[in-house]
Amino acid sequence: MLELKNIYKSFNKGTIDEKILFEDFNLNIKDGEFIAIVGSNGSGKTTALNIVSGDVKQDSGSVILDGKDITKQKNYQRAAKIARVFQNPSMGTSPSMTIMENMSIADNKGRCYGLTKGLNNKRRDFYRSQLELLGMGLENRMETQTGALSGGQRQALALIMATMKTPTLLLLDEHTAALDPKSSDIVMTLTDKVVKEKNITTLMVTHNLRYAVEYGSRAIMMHEGGVVLDISGEEKRRHSIDDYLKIFNEISIECGN
Repeated sequence: MLELKNIYKSFNKGTIDEKILFEDFNLNIKDGEFIAIVGSNGSGKTTALNIVSGDVKQDSGSVILDGKDITKQKNYQRAAKIARVFQNPSMGTSPSMTIMENMSIADNKGRCYGLTKGLNNKRRDFYRSQLELLGMGLENRMETQTGALSGGQRQALALIMATMKTPTLLLLDEHTAALDPKSSDIVMTLTDKVVKEKNITTLMVTHNLRYAVEYGSRAIMMHEGGVVLDISGEEKRRHSIDDYLKIFNEISIECGN
């Protein structure tokens, strides 16, 4: 479904600060997998997502999606099949536009725009039904500007918008990290529900080990541009937070920390 082949990526090339992050990095993702990716800062988690989305170009190697080589595609071209929810709640919605207007934009993703109204009131009931899934009462605030919503509400809305047109691949870039614990749990529960109901292949980068344990069908731990743990199925279900912490501690000792 998704394949990263022989990825090489360095930063600050040709300077004394040059750093090679990925060197012959390979990763295969099967259709329908929900993968939690954990790892220390600088391990390559977010860079891997950026390479998949096209926001960062690798120096060499290939990105294959659904059997098609998309390596040379720009990020806006990949966005036709790849949806993303960012860490910052403000990045997934337009703050000066209403909930209704934001959802209408998401609903029109991939369509050609002409001299027609951007808002389709015939879809209002559908938008309301989607908002009701959040359990936040936003279905009664559709004319409210999204800038007036809380971070948790905006992130939940961003998730609904990202998956309204079911994407081939969903990228979650620490999408609960900027939220308070209660809001994080609400958004994470919603994420799990949406991913399962729509069977969306998903890559979720997170620093929350509890989420890596409780959610997803597969877990990957990265360190210094490589995969040090890759588990799924029953093996993943047997792993606890302490098991992940043990590996983190072993890595930390090896690095002299």
